[in-house]
Amino acid sequence: MRRCINLIPFGLIFMSLLFFGLAFQGGHLGSKQGLVLSVEAKDKDKDNDEDKNNHESKKGSTLYIWAGDQARIVPDFVAVIDFDESSKTYGKVIRTVSVPTSGNEAHHMHLSADGRVLACGGLLSLLKGQDGVFFFDVSDARNPTYLKSASAPLSAITDDFLPLASGGFLVTQMGSNTGGAPGRIAEFDKDLNLIHEWPDSPPVDGFNPHGISARPEINLLVTSDFINPISTINGFPGPELRGSIRVWDLEARTIVRTVTIPSAIGTMDVKLIPGDPKKRAITAGMFDSLLYLVDTQAGTYKPVFDAATVTGAEMSMPQVLAVTSDGTRLIFPLLNTGQIVMLDISDPDHPFVLDVVTLGPGSQPHDIELREDNKRLIVTDYFLNEDDFGKIHFEGDHKVHVLRVQRRRLEIDSRFNLDFNTAFETGPARPHGIAIK
Repeated sequence: MRRCINLIPFGLIFMSLLFFGLAFQGGHLGSKQGLVLSVEAKDKDKDNDEDKNNHESKKGSTLYIWAGDQARIVPDFVAVIDFDESSKTYGKVIRTVSVPTSGNEAHHMHLSADGRVLACGGLLSLLKGQDGVFFFDVSDARNPTYLKSASAPLSAITDDFLPLASGGFLVTQMGSNTGGAPGRIAEFDKDLNLIHEWPDSPPVDGFNPHGISARPEINLLVTSDFINPISTINGFPGPELRGSIRVWDLEARTIVRTVTIPSAIGTMDVKLIPGDPKKRAITAGMFDSLLYLVDTQAGTYKPVFDAATVTGAEMSMPQVLAVTSDGTRLIFPLLNTGQIVMLDISDPDHPFVLDVVTLGPGSQPHDIELREDNKRLIVTDYFLNEDDFGKIHFEGDHKVHVLRVQRRRLEIDSRFNLDFNTAFETGPARPHGIAIK
């Protein structure tokens, strides 16, 4: 061993002489080439660093998709995707960041009001006795770090998130702590600690909140009841669908009225119309294909659009809703026909079709996210598949789409091609929740 150690300096000297001899072979020309290559390499590294920093600093240039392993073996994860259209790697997965557990059924997610925290929900974490709310630090947009998970003592079946201006979130918990009714709205503060589950005395008439929307400037919150979660599991009667909108005093966190819509079969989502002086909202029945205009103050509703007229299919299945910030357009997917519809709702009593885009047979689009500037829409093709333990089987094709949104037109972005069946070495994944930073 000692002899080997003593030989190391001589070996280094010999290799150094050999290197410099080769570097200067050919005289002045060889040294000039070496200098040029060195400068070019440094310039290239500098350009790459500047390019990376430019992409990361652009608002809306990073896309997050919350997904689960189709086999329910690999931990659920957030995929970080380059969403900068000027980038050479536009539409490519940069990295994935996992939670500690698998089989949560990755569902919806949302950024905090300050854009520094990403909150994700596990719809079926309860079935495995796991936490169902997950938080990530995304202050460094393209390098998220997992923070922690949480659960609520009275509720489960985590669905959608509403960021609060003061920090934290209101979270729709569609089921009780046993997966039935009533559910709750869980509140997490700016430190991401659970502080309450609302309301204190929940309704007993099928309170299973799924969608959530707010207009803080008028102290108004609405939620939509969708389905009794436990009734979707094998061995339990059902499924037991809901058709009702709850109108809340946002500051007091109390329900002030319930708008029951008997004809609505599964009110999955609800969206308040921005700036509407009448404080109205729009909801849809997944299994009756009708869109309803809800007067939150009078407690009344009326059907204003039949999605079946778009497709010719009686069961078109409208999904998650998005309203432009000016309150003039409504966009939503039709799961059963693979279409994205944009309506003009300038007159909410009389909406009409502006454009329809078809994503293809078997696509089954469900979740959508409209960028803040209303110019791009992200769509994920997966709703929910309860595999061999449940009754809901909407697998979709696991693709993620981007649409350009114009005033009267939708256009598929052909440059963005992301397939969660083939994007990861761990195998097919189910893309669901969407967020943009």
